[in-house]
Parts: sequence; structure tokens; C-alpha cells
Amino acid sequence: AEKHAGVSCVTVSMDDIQFEEAARVGQIITIKAKLNRAFKTSMEVGIKATVQDVLTNVEKIVSVAYATYVAKPVGAAKIELEPVKLLSAEDHLEHTLAIERRRIRLGYEQVFQNLMQESNKEGDYCDTFEDKDAVSTDLTHVQSIELVQPPHANHHGNTFGGQIMAWMETVASISASRLCRSYPILKSVNMFKFWGPSVVGDRLVFNAMVNNTFQNSVEVGVRVEAYNCEEWIKDQARHINSAFLIFNTVNDKGELLTFPRIRP
Repeated sequence: AEKHAGVSCVTVSMDDIQFEEAARVGQIITIKAKLNRAFKTSMEVGIKATVQDVLTNVEKIVSVAYATYVAKPVGAAKIELEPVKLLSAEDHLEHTLAIERRRIRLGYEQVFQNLMQESNKEGDYCDTFEDKDAVSTDLTHVQSIELVQPPHANHHGNTFGGQIMAWMETVASISASRLCRSYPILKSVNMFKFWGPSVVGDRLVFNAMVNNTFQNSVEVGVRVEAYNCEEWIKDQARHINSAFLIFNTVNDKGELLTFPRIRP
């Protein structure tokens, strides 16, 4: 992204990430990134991660993801980007698909905004929930606090998006494990969006809770808030990230286990 823009870039969002294969200790991971399309002031970068077993030499796809970046402006004005040079048929295909992914992403945001507005009008549903055997969502709430230190940040002092995602996965995994009483396996990360930056010295507060279960999978919502020293004293949080992580869990035979219902 920075190579194309000629200046520093910041991540704005990640499209839904599906994990097809688990990477384990001793395996070789290869990560390839390529700029698919530059819009007026933002760009899409495709990222493909594969894993290779050193004993069998078999290579499998771990995940394919699409990240949206904007060029970091020097002043107040946004930086307009040059079009991407398309060299192959694959380049042309990804260039076309990028506009569709952008359309879907923007549509997602509008749909969820409408749902939030409608649900706020309906009031509280907790009193009408009848399943007495369901597990209360309060039991799945997990909070973690991390201090952003220099190894967690890039050369601008901004926290690595991948570091935030790793912390989010940890707290979400603990939340899911409180429901399934087993070791959950991350299958996807949905609607991972950066609402604002965090920097070295910030305290990041991660709150995770199970939102719902779907027979063999569970969704955990994670909200990340940042505080500098002054904001910490005044309890003035900055909402910097949110995401929804989907987990499942298997038994010793590799069979998917069923999650209990939850009570909001």
C-alpha cells in the first residue's frame, strides 16, 4: 500500500476473513500481498496466506483477506491515488471484484445501522426470553487491558492492526470457552473496522461477550477502547475497533460440538 501511494498508509478495515486451515508450530507460512485497486482516496490490498508442512511438502491455503487502506495525509487534505497498472488477466479480475467488495462492505454498514436503529425502538427483550436452560451472556463477558509498547507499533508509533487483532482473538477465545467449556477454534473474523488509531503508551481495553450461538458455531463480539494517560484519569474512552469473531469446537474425533443456547 505504501509502495503505491508513495507515503505512509493506515488500515481502515478488513473484509470478512475466513480461516480454511490451521497453521501449527513447525510449519512454514508464506504471506503474499498485492494492490488490487486504487479508488479516489483509498485502496484495496489482497492478502493470501498459505502454510507448508516441512515433512510432506504439502501447501494449503490458510486464509485470503482484503484490507482497505488510506494514505496518511501530511496536512489536512486527503491524498488522491494514482490508478493501478494492470498487467495480467488475474489483475483485471481482482480489479473488477474490488469494486463489488467495496459495494458490499458499504451495504453492510448501512444494513447494520438500520438494524441498530430499529432494535433501539423495540425496547428490552430480556423479560420475554423463556429458555431457562440457556446460559446468561453475563457469564461469557471477558475484559482485558493491554499497554501499547514500542514492539506493538509501526515506525509512526501507531499500533499494528495485526497486534490488535491478536489481542481481540485471545479475549474472544476466552469468552467462547466459557460457553463451550472446551478449546474453541477461530473460523472467521467479520466486520473488522478501524474507527481510529492508537499509539505507543495508550491503554487498550478489550471487552468480549458471546452474542449468539448457531448450533455448531458461536459469535463473539469484541469492542476495543483506547485511553492515553489523561483520558484514563478522566475515564474518556476512544472507540477504536470492533469485530465479530466466529468459533466452533470439535471433539477428539474431529466432530463439531453443539453450543448451548444463550440468554441475552
